Amino acid sequence: MYQALYRKYRPRTFEDVVGQEHITNTLRRQVETGRTSHAYLFVGTRGTGKTTCAKILARALNCEHPVNGDPCNECASCRGIESGAILDVAEIDAASNNGVDNIRAIRDEAVYSPAQVRKRVYIIDEVHMLSTSAFNALLKILEEPPEHLVFILATTELGKVPATILSRCQHFAFHRIPPEIIAGRLKLVARREDFTLTEGAAALLSRLADGSMRDALSLLDQCVSSDTVDEAAVMRSVGLMGAENTARLWELARSGDAAGALALFDKLYFGGAEPVSVVNDLLGLARDMLMVRVAPKGGAALLTGAFDARRLAELAGSLPAGTILAAAQLLQDAADTMKDARDKRTKTELALLKLKGLLTGEDAAAEVPAARPVSKPAPVPKSAPAPRPEPAPAPAYDDAPPPWEDADAPPEAGDFVPELPPEEAARPAPASAPTPKPAPQPAPVQASDWWEAVLADCAEELGGAGSFLKNRDNTVPELTGGTLVLHTRNGFVRMMLDTAAVKNAVARAASARLGKSVSCTVSEGIPETPAPAGQERDKLDDLLKFDGIVKFK
Repeated sequence: MYQALYRKYRPRTFEDVVGQEHITNTLRRQVETGRTSHAYLFVGTRGTGKTTCAKILARALNCEHPVNGDPCNECASCRGIESGAILDVAEIDAASNNGVDNIRAIRDEAVYSPAQVRKRVYIIDEVHMLSTSAFNALLKILEEPPEHLVFILATTELGKVPATILSRCQHFAFHRIPPEIIAGRLKLVARREDFTLTEGAAALLSRLADGSMRDALSLLDQCVSSDTVDEAAVMRSVGLMGAENTARLWELARSGDAAGALALFDKLYFGGAEPVSVVNDLLGLARDMLMVRVAPKGGAALLTGAFDARRLAELAGSLPAGTILAAAQLLQDAADTMKDARDKRTKTELALLKLKGLLTGEDAAAEVPAARPVSKPAPVPKSAPAPRPEPAPAPAYDDAPPPWEDADAPPEAGDFVPELPPEEAARPAPASAPTPKPAPQPAPVQASDWWEAVLADCAEELGGAGSFLKNRDNTVPELTGGTLVLHTRNGFVRMMLDTAAVKNAVARAASARLGKSVSCTVSEGIPETPAPAGQERDKLDDLLKFDGIVKFK
């Protein structure tokens, strides 16, 4: 019966474990000198050797003929533990046995001496899945364990393990295995399995494994379809598009060839490449370029290895680090939302168009008029607003002005006092006859229908800041010439909107909508809106702001 490679080549001694020498050397020394602990906690990401080292340690503690701290794997104890025949060594999955009753059962039987070996060992995998009551039940036996009892706890999430448990265990942190070590182990497995693994395929598999030896062996097992496994075979099996296609896709977007980029993606899509893999490959390329740009001397050690520094410099060209960072953020957002996307292919195509617009400094939506039509409304309406009808003359007995219109009467507490524009507030009060009004000045263009269209165009880039822009109680836009001023209600709203990302997104969308270059600034305080030219302000409208007042026509 065929056995999976990650099971067939699981290490059986500490010496076989690769990439975790800082742990295996310590455990071997403890077993060799007899200074072992009663509780261990192994922490690390998936596939780094936590459970493997726990099983090796369990055999080493009970081995009849240990060799320099390693189990011999030949004696009756080692063979019985490895086959599962010896019940004194038990492996428990806390994900499915996380109740307090499961831990109580372990605690009740742990007090008895082992029947076949020297040490009773409990390996609890994914221990962070235990409930609070189960942790409390485990705490007492960890605090005062019998001499024959050893607990080995393994977890991928250290933050979910209570501090009371941590303080009673020896803590070992398993690191991600470096790609070069994984590649060497894969080539060794390939030689033993009698097939050829090329250097490029081994390097590609080691990068895809992300530090997990188990993932690397599983991917290798998936890619073995002939006597030779090369990069092309790996890309076909895993659904990748390859480093060369990734570079070509970036070059097409950088040069502004949207049609070529979409055509290449279409070819890769029908060739088996997954849309999420395309986005992730572009994201990895942007990340490598950013590392080279911001850390030209020490950044080589941080690269994924798919491209060398010279090739990355060619792909980046004269792009500033900020543009590459924005491209990486764009691709990261697309990758994050890809899982819930209804049509992943369309999501990737939209991301490519946005990437092209970002790298070339153009609006990616300009090439998709059906999705977001760009119109150029006139900034100032040509026709003046219709004048309001003159109010009917007041009766003769009502010649005296109401108290709220008496300019000489001082305002009382709670009265509404309308604010005047600065130029009118500075003007002295007229002596008798009112002075003629000055000629109306051209007022700045106020936001109308185009403002809602601008917000709709850049809604995806604004994120949470869009809610502040849509609420007229928080933000009032004002366009004067080529400057769009966002008047905010208070300092908190200004802090949320006064960022480069928000201002740039609004400026780009407003420029596209108005057909001219528009810059965006943010100010604190919402000015009083003046009445339109040729229209008197009805002071009764100020009273309508209070509850219980109704205006009859």
